[in-house]
Amino acid sequence: MHRNMRDNRNAQSPFGLNWLGALLMSREKYDAQPEKPPVILVVDDNVPNLELIQAYLEDIECQIVSAHDGVEALNTVARRKPDLILLDVMMPKMSGFEVCRRLKRDPQTTDIPIIMVTALNEFGDIERGIDSGTDDFVSKPVNRLELLTRVRTMLKLKHLTDKLQRTIAYLSEVEKNAQSAVSAPPAESQ
Repeated sequence: MHRNMRDNRNAQSPFGLNWLGALLMSREKYDAQPEKPPVILVVDDNVPNLELIQAYLEDIECQIVSAHDGVEALNTVARRKPDLILLDVMMPKMSGFEVCRRLKRDPQTTDIPIIMVTALNEFGDIERGIDSGTDDFVSKPVNRLELLTRVRTMLKLKHLTDKLQRTIAYLSEVEKNAQSAVSAPPAESQ
């Protein structure tokens, strides 16, 4: 007996009745990520520089966290993964180069964009920053417009990267559900 799907919209699909509903519900889970303000970690051992950057960032809806040296920065990242790091290069205890290198080697933190804020302007210093994994540079003295433009660009890139990762996870779940539905024995018709 041939069934017309238009006449029987509640007929069980070859994948099972709940398959489409489960897919739609799982997509809602990925779409339901609430938009929260990004967290920016500002790392500088010079308090006036730290305060100046924080004042500039007031134009961006974000939550600012600060650290005063490289070791404190790594501890802060371990406790609270930021969306962006503004990292001074020359600091006591651990340089910005070493902090960047450690963060970029760690699979848990490698995707955090890092902008090095530096007074160093020799080509060797730039090369060293690139070798350590930095995503961008801002020169000191910090220009407000340049800083805000670079921060907004990196936050947008981070947002899109996070969205892509959620989409990939969703598609992986869809594929897994489709494979298990196809391998399941067909439901008996009544």
